[in-house]
Amino acid sequence: MSISQLQHFFDCCVGTWTTERTYHYLNHQEVERSHTEFVINPLETANKIKVLEDNRLSHAEPEGLPGYQLAFNTVSETGERVSQDLNILFVPRKIELPFIEGDYLRDRAYEEARAMVAYFRFDTRTRELLMTTTYTRVVSVDSITLINPNLRIRRILNYQRPLDNEPLDTVLLAGFGVEQKRG
Repeated sequence: MSISQLQHFFDCCVGTWTTERTYHYLNHQEVERSHTEFVINPLETANKIKVLEDNRLSHAEPEGLPGYQLAFNTVSETGERVSQDLNILFVPRKIELPFIEGDYLRDRAYEEARAMVAYFRFDTRTRELLMTTTYTRVVSVDSITLINPNLRIRRILNYQRPLDNEPLDTVLLAGFGVEQKRG
């Protein structure tokens, strides 16, 4: 039952979406707005295996893992454009309801152009997917809450990476967005 709730979340995410976001850069007191168009498609088994290999992991049955190809185009209010496409894969490791936890794999990360293993936790009650990625200089905590199959709320917090197991307490960026499905 719990894995089916996670799969339902991802099934709802497949499609074309538009996002309006606001980013608050706390280290230089700037606010920026952006518009993003993105498309999410299921990932074929061969690409799931490649994502696992890129991250030096293996899985007995990769075809059963939730995996997606994500392509997006973002335009900021200043006219800056960013486009990227990447393959992502979720490997559940622990189920203790209401939470499902595991590895969040990408063939290319957002902050650093390399394969990346991160952590995810899905709350089956609130339908919130929380993804935490530790980069070289920052720790990114990205939340996607599925309100209904056509509406998601997004929250992104980038923290200055602390020294050895210190708490996350210095926010460098806070982003908030409303994502609506177009098709």
